[in-house]
Amino acid sequence: MKNILFTALCLTFLTTQSVMSQTKTVSLQFVETSDVHGCFFPYNFVTGKPMDGSMVRIHHYVEQARQKLGRNVLLLDNGDILQGQPICYWSNYVMTNEQNIAAKVVNYMKYDAQTIGNHDVETGHSVYDKWVNEVNCPVLGANVIDKNTNLPYLKPYTMFMRDGVKIAVIGLLTPTIPCWLNEKQYAGLAFENMVVSAKKWVKHVKDVEHADLVIGLFHSGKEGGLVLDNNEEDASARVAREVPGFDIIFYGHDHTVHNEWITNINGSKVLTLDPSNNALNVAVANVKMTYENGHLKHKDINGDIVSVRKEPMDEAMSSHFSNDIERIKKYVSRRIGRFENSISTRDCFFGNAAFTDFIHSLQLQITGADISINAPLALDNNINAGDITVADMFSLYRYENQLYVLNMTGREIKGHLEESYDRWVNTMKGPEDHLLLLNEQSKGDQQRLGFKNYTFNFDSAAGIDYLVDVTKPNGQKVKILKMSNGEAFDENKTYKVVMNSYRGNGGGDLIIKGAGIPKDKLNDRIIYQSPLDLRHYLMQEIERQGSMSPKAGNNWKFVPEEWTVPAAKRDYKHIFGE
Repeated sequence: MKNILFTALCLTFLTTQSVMSQTKTVSLQFVETSDVHGCFFPYNFVTGKPMDGSMVRIHHYVEQARQKLGRNVLLLDNGDILQGQPICYWSNYVMTNEQNIAAKVVNYMKYDAQTIGNHDVETGHSVYDKWVNEVNCPVLGANVIDKNTNLPYLKPYTMFMRDGVKIAVIGLLTPTIPCWLNEKQYAGLAFENMVVSAKKWVKHVKDVEHADLVIGLFHSGKEGGLVLDNNEEDASARVAREVPGFDIIFYGHDHTVHNEWITNINGSKVLTLDPSNNALNVAVANVKMTYENGHLKHKDINGDIVSVRKEPMDEAMSSHFSNDIERIKKYVSRRIGRFENSISTRDCFFGNAAFTDFIHSLQLQITGADISINAPLALDNNINAGDITVADMFSLYRYENQLYVLNMTGREIKGHLEESYDRWVNTMKGPEDHLLLLNEQSKGDQQRLGFKNYTFNFDSAAGIDYLVDVTKPNGQKVKILKMSNGEAFDENKTYKVVMNSYRGNGGGDLIIKGAGIPKDKLNDRIIYQSPLDLRHYLMQEIERQGSMSPKAGNNWKFVPEEWTVPAAKRDYKHIFGE
């Protein structure tokens, strides 16, 4: 009997010791998409051609991962999903009585969480509030503040429990929304500084939720960009450095691939990942959490940017959405008019161009303004002579901007153009210099595309005749000769100037830095805002006229031409390889 009791005690002791010294490792994988911009299917509804990447390919990739790790794969999206392809426009503004296609895709793919993006906010409350209610996962935005309550308008974070691991995902949005959008689009909302918000919510998920792993999901680029009231547009790297507690930060908005470790102020390393845009890549973080005796002992984290350009398509998903795809194809194929000649955005960077000037002429015609301001919105878009369809309108004008008319003095107009051309062209010291302000390091950047600055800020003007002398220093390049109707141009006179709402709200800082109109005074200058988007009015005017022959206005040029003409030819070949 004593031997039996002794043996039982030994077994109990050994079993207890085994439990007490138990080691457990949990494997997790996080997959992030960002700036999808409507690239849900491997078909470009604008060009009518197959497209690399897309959510259909990403879904195949994620399903393969789920077969290995099951629920321990968490799928996250980082915003700017509601704007881009015509399918988004259709869902946001045409078939508004139906579930938003973005919500249908997110729900089909079983996303675990999303963060709202600036282009999502741009759609207006009626669109994004509906979308938030339609998705089956939380839409995050810790620093999107309801002015009535001073609390987050969206969920600040969400928690997941996977095999005993407590995971917190905190969402943040770039706070410089007011730089681009009219207040009507975000009525009742304010946008808190990202560092301030991150500190508050990291402390909360650590102290209250007792999170083992803290993930950031930020719709904000790495660093730099605009600054509004000491709030940076791109602040993800700053948060990684200045807010201890994050293990991984997924981010986006700047359309640039990033994969790096950042050391924070406590000396800990934070993995930061950005997959760029248009569903061409995913950011993937693999995590192993090791526990001993129930206590977290070690985190092993690594990350990668994975291309899905040639990933197999998920056939079940393609079949599921086949009716939606066919409906959109039918919508974008509708004929609205005819162009007697072809136009290309390539020409817009080297002087007067039919593409830009066509929009100028319609802006002036639609509003009756004195002067039009406009920039090329794409590097290499073409509209060929022949029938023009709804799809072509998305090549002609890619964003859902409104039309604005502002009161501006002649001096402010000149300042605005000086700022534009300072970002656009080089100060040539000799005939062999570049005409354009280029940057080899930005060739892989989906927004700068080999230029030093964003091409969508290269504003030209119509309604005035002027020269741009590229041998002059910055701030002294533009010489306005006269109004295009032959009248004198007066720097002290107030003119009616038409532009898109992005620019009229201060987007790109041209009107603030160049014209010198303070941000808080812009609303006082706006004398007209179109109720619908600019593309709608352009389409309406083309339908009204039926057949059109877009031509360059020849109201401005780069000088001295003995330098600029050959330099333009060299730079054209440098950029386009032809």
